[in-house]
Amino acid sequence: MKILTLAALLALAPTLSLAMGCDHGKKSTQAMTCAAGTTYDADTKACLPISS
Repeated sequence: MKILTLAALLALAPTLSLAMGCDHGKKSTQAMTCAAGTTYDADTKACLPISS
């Protein structure tokens, strides 16, 4: 019984470690460039003309 339990734990150990360390979808960064004369507005998530 001890050997079966130990074998099951060793078999599941890689799976659990991968699940704990997976950052897929948690951190999302994107680069965006706006046309000349515009700047990115985070509130509207759009490029807006620069007002002087």
